[in-house]
Amino acid sequence: MGKIDIDISKFLHDFFGFKKFKGNQKQAIESLMDGNDTFVIMPTGGGKSLCYQLPAIMMDGVAVIISPLIALMKNQVDNVRSYSKNYDIAHFYNSSLNKAELEKVKDAVENGKTKLLFVAPETIAKEKNLFFFKSFKISFFAVDEAHCISEWGHDFRPEYRKLRKIIDSIGRRPIIALTATATKKVKKDIIKNLGISSERLFLSSFNRPNLYYEVQPKIDVDKNLIKFIKKNSGKSGIIYCLSRKKSEEVSELLNINNIKSLPYHAGLDQSTRNRTQEAFLMEEIDVVVATIAFGMGIDKPDVRYVIHYNLPKSLENYYQETGRAGRDGGEGHCLLYYDPGDVEKFELFNSKKNLTEKEINTQLLEEIVTYVESEYCRRKKILHYFGEKYQISNCDNGCDKCNNNRPSRDVKSLLVLILKCIVEVGNKFTTKQITQILHGLAKYIDGTDIQNLKSYKSLDYEDAFLTKQIIRKAIVEDLIVKNVEQGGKLNLTEEGKIFTESPKSFYIIETIDSPVEISNKNNSNFDKTLVLILKDIRKRIAKKLKVPPFIIFQDPSIDDMSIQYPTNIDELRNIIGVGKGKAEKYGKDFTDAIAKHVEINNIIRPIDFQVKSKPKKNDLKIFIIQSADRKIDFDEIIEQKNISGDELLDEIENIVNSGTKINIDYHIDEILDQQQQEEIKNYFMKEAKDDSISNALIHFDDEYEEYELRLIRIKLFSDLAN
Repeated sequence: MGKIDIDISKFLHDFFGFKKFKGNQKQAIESLMDGNDTFVIMPTGGGKSLCYQLPAIMMDGVAVIISPLIALMKNQVDNVRSYSKNYDIAHFYNSSLNKAELEKVKDAVENGKTKLLFVAPETIAKEKNLFFFKSFKISFFAVDEAHCISEWGHDFRPEYRKLRKIIDSIGRRPIIALTATATKKVKKDIIKNLGISSERLFLSSFNRPNLYYEVQPKIDVDKNLIKFIKKNSGKSGIIYCLSRKKSEEVSELLNINNIKSLPYHAGLDQSTRNRTQEAFLMEEIDVVVATIAFGMGIDKPDVRYVIHYNLPKSLENYYQETGRAGRDGGEGHCLLYYDPGDVEKFELFNSKKNLTEKEINTQLLEEIVTYVESEYCRRKKILHYFGEKYQISNCDNGCDKCNNNRPSRDVKSLLVLILKCIVEVGNKFTTKQITQILHGLAKYIDGTDIQNLKSYKSLDYEDAFLTKQIIRKAIVEDLIVKNVEQGGKLNLTEEGKIFTESPKSFYIIETIDSPVEISNKNNSNFDKTLVLILKDIRKRIAKKLKVPPFIIFQDPSIDDMSIQYPTNIDELRNIIGVGKGKAEKYGKDFTDAIAKHVEINNIIRPIDFQVKSKPKKNDLKIFIIQSADRKIDFDEIIEQKNISGDELLDEIENIVNSGTKINIDYHIDEILDQQQQEEIKNYFMKEAKDDSISNALIHFDDEYEEYELRLIRIKLFSDLAN
C-alpha cells in the first residue's frame, strides 16, 4: 500500500487542495482501488463524496455514480469541474438532457475525456441504455444515498433494489456504497441487497460536533422564527414544513419581513424548482422553505441553519435534513419547533397505510417523539439511535439540554418499578403498554387481563409522561433494549438486571413549557470585514461563470484567508481547500483584494424589529360564528362551505384560540349525554397534564372518538379561557 498511499496523498493535495484525509476516507479509497466492494457510512460533511471522486480521477476508465436526485448530480458535476481545466471530466446522464445533449455526453465518455458519470437508478435500468454502459470501460460503480435500498430507510426507492442485478448485467466491477445515515436494520439491508462483505464496512462517527441541536415549543412561532433569522442575517438557511401550503405561507411571511425566500415542494413544476435551487446556490435568496416530504438534494456546504417548522416523520429524516447545515465544518444551528398536534397528524397518515408500513412508520414516529420530549442530551439520543455510544456525559453545550442548568430529580426508585414490570410481563409489551399497566390506563392489553399484575397501578401517583421519559432515558443508557423487529417490545439488558438488584442514582431533568432564548455557541476569530469583501468577490465571479459561489471557494477557505492574509498565488495554495488549479483559476482577484485590505472595526448592533403578518380572510370565521349563534346543524355548515368535519373543528378551534367565545352546546348535546360530557370535562380539568388529544385517547382506552374529545376541549376553552 506504500505507493498508493504516497500517490493518493499527493493527489489529494495537488488536485483537491487538502493536506490530509478525514476519518476513514483514506482506508475506504484504498479498499476500492484494491478492487474490493466497499461500504462507507459517513455523516454529511464528513467528505463522503471524496471517497469516489478521488479514485475515479486516478483509476483507468469511467466511474458510474448512481444518485437519486438530478439536482444533486448537477452540483456534484459542477464541484468536480471546479478543480479541473477539463470541462468533460464529469457529466450527468439523465432525463433532464435533450437528445443532442445526451449525444455530447456519450461522445465525451466514449472518447475517454470523462472520469465520472452520474446517472439516476431509473436511467441505468432502462434496456435501451445498457448498450451504452457496455460500450466503455467502467472503473467502478458508486451507489450514493444507499439507504434508499431499505424500506426502513428514510427515502426508500424501489429502483435501488434492482441495482445489483443491473450492475451484474453490465459487467462485474467493484461497488462502493455510500450513505450518511444507516441504522442497524438499514445497514443489514444494504449489505444483503448489494452483496457487500461487512468486512469492508468503513463506519465513521455519526457525531457532527459543529451542529447545535435545539427544540422549542411552538409558541409565537412566527415571531420567534423571524427573530432567529434576523439575528443570522446574511446566512443561508433551510426551513422544513409539513405541507406545501405551509411552505408557501412561511415563505410569504419571510418576504413580508424583508427576508429573501422561496418555497420548494413537489407541487411546483420542475423549472420552478430548478430556479429556486439556483437562486439559493447563487445566494440570490437567503432561505428556502421546503416540504419535509420532498428531498431537496442541494449540495450547498455553507447552510448555517436548518429549521423544522413541523415535526419530521422520523429521527433518520431529521438527521439527514439537519445534516445539510454546516457541511463545510462551520457553524450549523438545528432548530425544531414542536407541536404535539404534528404527532396526531402523522398518526392519522399512518392509520391509512397497510399493516407493514403502519408498523414501520409508528416505530419511526415514536423515535422522533422520544428525541423531542426527552430531557437529556440530544446528541446522545441521536448517536444511540444509529448504534453509537457517546462517550462523555454531555456534548460540550452543543445542544439546548446540555446548555441549560435546570433542576433534576433522582428517579431510581421509579425506574426499579418499571424494570420489574418489564420482567413481570415476560418482555412482551411496548413502552406505551408498560405505561398503561403502571398507571392503570387500561384493564386489558391485546386481550390479556392486566389488573392482577403486581405492577398494575404501581405508579398511578406519578405522571404517565414522566414514566415514558424514564423508559426512554433507560433505553439510551442501555438498561432497557427495544426490539424493533418485534414491534418495539421492551427487554432488560444485563446492566438493567444489575440495576434492579443494586439501584443507583438515575436523574431526569425537569421539563419546561415556554421558549428559551436561543443561544449561539459558535464564536469566530477571523476578520469579518475581510470575509465580507472576499465573499462579494466570490459572488461576482460565480455570477459571471454561472456556478454557485461555494464552487469557487468554500467558507472555510474564505475564513482561512481572513486569518492568513495570503497576498500571492503561492501563499494562497497554503490555504485550506485551495489546490493549484483553484489558485490559478480564481486566485488573483482575491490576493489583490487582501493585499489592499485595511483592517477596520465593524460593529453590528442588534436591530429592533416587528414581525409583519399577512392579512387573513375572516369570511369563514364570521360565517361559522353566525351559524353557531343560529344553531345551524354542523352538516349544513360543512355542505355550504364545502369543507370536511375536521376542517370545521380546526376553524372553530382557531376562533376559540383567538379569544372569541362560541356556543356549540347544541351540537355536543346531540352527540354526548351529560354524564359523558362531565367525564371528559373532569379528565381535562383534573387529571390531564396537557390538552393532548393523543393522551386523552390513551386515558379513555378509545372509549371516546377523537372528534368527541376535541368538541369538549373546544367547549372548555370557550367557556373558561375567553
